[in-house]
Amino acid sequence: GGQPRNVQPFSDEDASIETMSHCSGFSDPASFTEDGPEVDEEATQEDLEYKLKGFIDLTLDKSAKTRQAALESLKSAFSSKILYEFIMERRMTLTDSIERCIKKGKSDEQCAAAGLACLLCVQMGSGIESEEIFKTLGPLLKKIVCDGTASIQARQACATCLGICCFIVTDDITELYSTMECLENIFTKAYQRDRDTNGVSSTHNTVLHISALLAWTLLLTICPMNEVKKKIEMHLHKLPSLLSCDDLNMRIAAGETLALLFELARETDADFCYEDMELLTEKLRALATDGNKHRAKVDKRKQRSVFRDVLRAVEERDFPTEMVKFGPERMYIDCWVKKQTYDTFKEILGSGMQYHLQSNDFLRNVFELGPPVMLDAATLKTMKISRFERHLYNSAAFKARTKARSKCRDKRADVGEFF
Repeated sequence: GGQPRNVQPFSDEDASIETMSHCSGFSDPASFTEDGPEVDEEATQEDLEYKLKGFIDLTLDKSAKTRQAALESLKSAFSSKILYEFIMERRMTLTDSIERCIKKGKSDEQCAAAGLACLLCVQMGSGIESEEIFKTLGPLLKKIVCDGTASIQARQACATCLGICCFIVTDDITELYSTMECLENIFTKAYQRDRDTNGVSSTHNTVLHISALLAWTLLLTICPMNEVKKKIEMHLHKLPSLLSCDDLNMRIAAGETLALLFELARETDADFCYEDMELLTEKLRALATDGNKHRAKVDKRKQRSVFRDVLRAVEERDFPTEMVKFGPERMYIDCWVKKQTYDTFKEILGSGMQYHLQSNDFLRNVFELGPPVMLDAATLKTMKISRFERHLYNSAAFKARTKARSKCRDKRADVGEFF
């Protein structure tokens, strides 16, 4: 390869709300600067697009390090901004670059390219352009996922990408079923994994099995009800075996998938009854109250929190509603299907999730939020807390937190002697 070139990564300044592509009317209240100088949006936008064009060119560089840095910079830009018009003009170039990086690159480069493919489809939405992208990349993604000689990290990234892209673009039911079958062939291997003499599961492919299971679960949420019934009959009695896996993330993925399957089963049949309910609830209750000393405290807290919710879902058909705030809007996550969808897109968009919920038409359609809310500068200014008020609020919160912690420390200190 050639010498790596010095790639200036996409920065937070580049991602400022004022430099959006086609939705410059949107803005988060927190980003509104009081009495700041006026920004020449057109010039800033041109500067941003110039940088992005440079990154696209660098995805074809001889140096693998340079290509990967360019892919990561494009990912940062696509997750933090809406760039529909810019991408629309260059979608074929971007698709070709991603395809080449997945085919020719090593593990890290393949992961970055697969992540960029997800964000490309999120930006484009569920139109014909995304379908063309998926037609090009879909067969390659499936090939990598099923290739036992490819790195586990690359197969994991491609499994996630395959599920998300299929969720976004697929109108063809046969393609949906084909993709789900590909993912099933991966995670069902976790059901029959060989165990060593101590009974501990092999963990070599666990991360791949987790990604394939979560991607499959996402696609299950958009299947017709007759297909959902078939999948539930096929997997509901096998999934509980994964609750005994020695990997925390696999246990959690299996638990949340079980909760979602129970939710879907009860939607299709109000009188749905699971044969081994007593044994399953006993397993879930054990995980919700797990106190094994050999497990880390953080892992135990996370596991107990998740499985308390899963147990409530299975036993009581209950879901703890969560509220997500973004700008002036609120979204309530009130079922496992919605939670699975939100968690999936939050994973790939990261800190850009709130911004995309505000202004990405595709995501707003998925979560039934309606058309984007347009806010002018005057409205934003009235919504913004002044710097002095924010300072007073933070000071009061800091004092209250200090007092509360002091009381806790006093209780800990007041310990008698034990003999």
